[in-house]
Formats: sequence, C-alpha cells, structure tokens
Amino acid sequence: MRVCRFIVVSLALGAGLLGAGCGSAVTAPPAPPPCEDACKDGVALKALRETMKLAFNLTLQGKPVGEHDETTPCPLGGSARVFGSATSNALQGATEVKLTYVLAECRYLFKDDDAEDNYAMMISGTMTQEGILAVQPSATSALVMKSESMRLLGTVYDPPLEYAADCPIELGQNGNKLTGTICGREAFSDL
Repeated sequence: MRVCRFIVVSLALGAGLLGAGCGSAVTAPPAPPPCEDACKDGVALKALRETMKLAFNLTLQGKPVGEHDETTPCPLGGSARVFGSATSNALQGATEVKLTYVLAECRYLFKDDDAEDNYAMMISGTMTQEGILAVQPSATSALVMKSESMRLLGTVYDPPLEYAADCPIELGQNGNKLTGTICGREAFSDL
C-alpha cells in the first residue's frame, strides 16, 4: 500500500512540474505595426490587383489567343467579366493584353500570417488593363491599369480595419511592384 501511495504521489508531482515548465515558455506574438491610411490603401490595391488576376485566370487562362468576352462568378459572390484581346509570345514567356474588367460586387478574401496580406473586399467598377503579363520567370509583368470610378468596400490588414473608397484609380505594375493613385492619393504595394 505504501509503494502505491509513493507512485501516485510521484506521478502527481511530476505532472505538476511538467505543466509548470510548459506554461512559463508561452509568450504572446508581437503585435503588428499600426496600419495608417497609406498602409490601408496599399492593402486595398493589392486586393484589387489580386481580384483582377483571379478573374483573368478563371476566364482566360489556357484559352486560345485573340478576342474574348467571358464572365465568371467571384469566390464569395458577385461576378467578373473580362473582355478584350490577349496574344501570347511563347519565346518570351509573356502575354500581351488589352483587357477590360467589369467587377460587379465581386467579393474576394485572402488570409495570411503577414498582417499586410489580409483583406476581405467587395469591388465594383470597370478597370482597363494594357501591357505584358509574365507567364514565365524570364519575363516581367508591365501593366497600366485605369478606372474612372472603382468602389472598394470591406476590411484590410490583421486585425481587420474598415476600408471604403469610391473614386478613380490609376496603377502601374512593374514586376511585383504596384504603384499609382487611389482617390488622388499616392499608393503602392508589393505583390
């Protein structure tokens, strides 16, 4: 009986020490830096560009070159219509585009560990896109995008911050850099 009590007491003490050791090693992750207006605009532009990429991939990716007019539902509601021309240069690994995107309450969500890569956005409006889309690493995307009026509504960043804009947008993409203006404010984002 004494041996059984010793074993039970030893196991209880060991479990208590093990639990205490694990609890002291837990630390909270550092809080993300604050996201001011320029940060919010950058995340919103990334949401717009990635929504356009998704619309392109769902409608035109893998289709023959030439004139197109395709519509697709967006992942969380709404729709995206893409029309215009796309021609391919297999030697350069690039696609030359002259396209128009009509987004009708197109909803898209992206979550990531990096606070600046998070958004839940509903986008409406028409955006033109002209230039080169890189298909292979040997090419670089070079695009000009414009909209007379684009509405972006949702959240950006993590923790989520409310975002709303309804205004002209002009963008240029060079490689993975996106720069331009939104509502007359200079904005940029890494893609």
